[in-house]
Amino acid sequence: MKDNCIVAQSGGPTVAINASLAGVIDGVKKSDNYTRVYGAVHGIQGVLDDNLMDLSLMALSKFPMVNTLELTPAMYLGSCRYKLPDYKEDAKPYETIFKRFDDYQIAAFFYIGGNDSMDTVNKLSEYAKEIGSDTKIVGIPKTIDNDLMVTDHTPGFGSAAKYVASTMLEIAHDAYIYYIPSVVIVEIMGRDAGWLTAAASLARTDYSPAPHLIYLPEVDFDKEQFILDIQEKLKTNRTVIVAVSEGIHDKNGNYISATDAAADKFGHMQLSGTGHALECLVKEKLGIKVRSIELNVLQRCAAHIASRTDINESFALGQAAVKYAASGMTGIMAAINRISNNPYQWCIEPTDVNNVANKAKSIPPEWITKEKNDITPEMEAYLRPLIIGEVSLQYKDGLPLYLPISHLI
Repeated sequence: MKDNCIVAQSGGPTVAINASLAGVIDGVKKSDNYTRVYGAVHGIQGVLDDNLMDLSLMALSKFPMVNTLELTPAMYLGSCRYKLPDYKEDAKPYETIFKRFDDYQIAAFFYIGGNDSMDTVNKLSEYAKEIGSDTKIVGIPKTIDNDLMVTDHTPGFGSAAKYVASTMLEIAHDAYIYYIPSVVIVEIMGRDAGWLTAAASLARTDYSPAPHLIYLPEVDFDKEQFILDIQEKLKTNRTVIVAVSEGIHDKNGNYISATDAAADKFGHMQLSGTGHALECLVKEKLGIKVRSIELNVLQRCAAHIASRTDINESFALGQAAVKYAASGMTGIMAAINRISNNPYQWCIEPTDVNNVANKAKSIPPEWITKEKNDITPEMEAYLRPLIIGEVSLQYKDGLPLYLPISHLI
């Protein structure tokens, strides 16, 4: 009788993905359906390589799981960028994976990740159906990009948004000290969707309107209009602070980047230097003090400023995934459904993973101003609840105390 399960993580790291892992472990602990829970090291690649960790002892002790794993950033189990082929063209990887499921008596496989990870969930569930396997395949969402379909938002986004907004506020305090006209350009992650860049708007206060301008990849970027926008803001602001997505592009689809973009194995463009390219443009056209700042990977795993809302939701999604699999569901992803903004209320519902895999959610056009350089109050109302609440970390020698990841080093 199959009574064990495997959980794995994939894609880019976040503050909250380990909270979902902790939620799975907690769900297994409270379930009568599973005896052991294994962790695949480095995603689906770990299943292929038979690189599994027994996490069952962690399930027996609540302290390290809730107070340490839940608040440990990045990915405790490690990640991968492995793309499964179409099983109709190459079934060998699938045969290895499902043999592993049989060897370990796996009743359920949980995959925590973003768009590409949901593609893996979709392919595995289709193959399971093809061969008549009773192993349940369930996806758990995560990505700071917030671009997964169906789910209202994705775990990891809220904490990254909180970091972006907090950093933007601190940058503003830094920039305002100088009594000279200046421009600060902050480049924020977002290849195709500008959710994270839009979150910079949450830095605005009653004394600071920064960021004064916001540019997203959902709309075409015009260099000449960009310069005009800055000149207009400089009429009433000594310092102009700009938030820009790394994936902004012109009307012909060309990225505004300092380097030529290359694609990874999933076909995603790897961008670099957007902020620097705009810095050079402003310097050339306006000849004033200008600085560009690239947040880069810093915005992904800043656990010291995590959103408690984000952590709580991520944990609950892991728990829900276990319940779904135990009830016989497969080929689905646990998704967040927002009930209201104020008060902020939400629930978790299952959705067919086919509704999510290989699709991307962009910011609605009506949430971007007609000038294409800012967001609307409606979008801010959507964003605001996701960064609410703080976490309490344990510290040792002045540094956060995270769960050791010796198995990844």
